Amino acid sequence: LNRPARLNAIDDHMPGEISDAVELANRDDSVHAIVLEGAGRAFCSGYDLIKYAEGRHPANQPMPWDPIVDFEFMSRNTSQFMSLHHSPKPTVAKVHGFAVAGGSDIALCADMVVMADDARIGYPPARIWGCPTTAMWVWRVGAERAKHLLFTGELINGVEAARIGLVLRSVPAEQLDDEVQRLAERVASVPRNQLAMQKMVINQALESQGIQATQRLATLLDGVARNTPEGVYFREKAAQQGFPAAIQERDGGGPIAEGVSRGSIPVP
Repeated sequence: LNRPARLNAIDDHMPGEISDAVELANRDDSVHAIVLEGAGRAFCSGYDLIKYAEGRHPANQPMPWDPIVDFEFMSRNTSQFMSLHHSPKPTVAKVHGFAVAGGSDIALCADMVVMADDARIGYPPARIWGCPTTAMWVWRVGAERAKHLLFTGELINGVEAARIGLVLRSVPAEQLDDEVQRLAERVASVPRNQLAMQKMVINQALESQGIQATQRLATLLDGVARNTPEGVYFREKAAQQGFPAAIQERDGGGPIAEGVSRGSIPVP
């Protein structure tokens, strides 16, 4: 990921660039394993809110919004992130700095994630204006821990992420490069067909548990979350006051979009 000036925030090109790189690596018989990392100070800070929240991006439809138009746009991104999961060759995400919001979506699509101890991962937009479209949390940590992380939107460090099984392991930041290199080289010593067979069996188990249906629902609800009264409020606040002000309200711990939510329809 190579937008270091924006902490590798996701733009319109990055999802396709990821899937293109995965396809290129899979066509190269000399490659047995794929490592994904971020340039600069972070793995990925999520979708670029200057582009998608402050600005007039086409994804921000005028009301009334069309959920299928939104779904088509976001499901394409989800599918491209999931190229890491579907790649016949094993994928490893090397996480330093931050892997937050859409950045955590990308990292958790990899077969294995290795984090720096002081790196942070989480999905703060679960508090307002988002739903993780790749929906990998429940498969990695189980229902209760996934609910805790998404109900609160909390960030956790690499040590805690490894402890609860969200990622494979965590190491001191200065050891991250060497640790991932050792892992990748160990994997790469195995014939490509053996790696593909093991991955095929394990991915089939996830598919039989309904991961594809869950991702369809999550991707649809991500669009819903961005177009609820609260979601529109968040986007308008970002556009009017800048996304740091919107983020402060989202993550500050106080009520979010107070007075904006609508009540239930009374039962006659």
